[in-house]
Amino acid sequence: MSFPYTISFGGSHLPLHSLVEPLSFFVGFRYFLYLRHRQGDPINSSNRTSILIAAIFGALFGSRLIGGLEDPPALLHAKNMLLYFYENKTVLGGFLGALWAVELVKKLIGEKQASGDLFVYPILLALIIGRVGCFSMGVYEETYGIPTSLPWGMDLGDGLRRHPVALYEIVFLALLWASLKKADPLLSKEQGARFKLFLISYCLFRLLLDFIKPHYTYPFGLSTIQITAVAGLIYYSPHIYERLEGARPKDRH
Repeated sequence: MSFPYTISFGGSHLPLHSLVEPLSFFVGFRYFLYLRHRQGDPINSSNRTSILIAAIFGALFGSRLIGGLEDPPALLHAKNMLLYFYENKTVLGGFLGALWAVELVKKLIGEKQASGDLFVYPILLALIIGRVGCFSMGVYEETYGIPTSLPWGMDLGDGLRRHPVALYEIVFLALLWASLKKADPLLSKEQGARFKLFLISYCLFRLLLDFIKPHYTYPFGLSTIQITAVAGLIYYSPHIYERLEGARPKDRH
């Protein structure tokens, strides 16, 4: 397989990623609508629409903000900073941007119900499809790993055997999906628990994954993505603490 992987379409050669990325959004949203119709929704249609709009714009802002901050030297040398932020994006920034935008809008409209559970499986599906597109770009998109001597290292287009981090993420997402499905009977007893567990897991995964990805590293040893992941974990730290306390064996005296 050569990178970037292209397909022939009407006499032209298009990067697979350019087709897979919009497909991931379309399939993910259709799956969300299917689940909402099948399972029902505790949130009325008007408030759900407001939440969806907030999530979309929050994700756009967060993904571009964090994406633009990934490489501070490149940002400082950009001729057009607004264009630079627009051209750089990251999934984790999109998740946290959407989270905080939704929480703000819910306060404004007075919505008390947890709203994220219905999004979890559609997000996982969209991410898996999207990462297939990222993998097809090899080193021509910043979704590749550092060189490795491990036997599953792959030449992603520059002659070096690298960690195929897009494939790692696909495997992680599939395992997370299966784990959440298995835990659904327990998670469904608490509104919002599924989404919290999903985002905590993803933040932890991205924190660890970036150690095997090339990136700008701050003097304290972390990248912008890792700092963002830590911010997400801190946001959910009360929930994490509550879960750990609940799992601790009780003292029988």
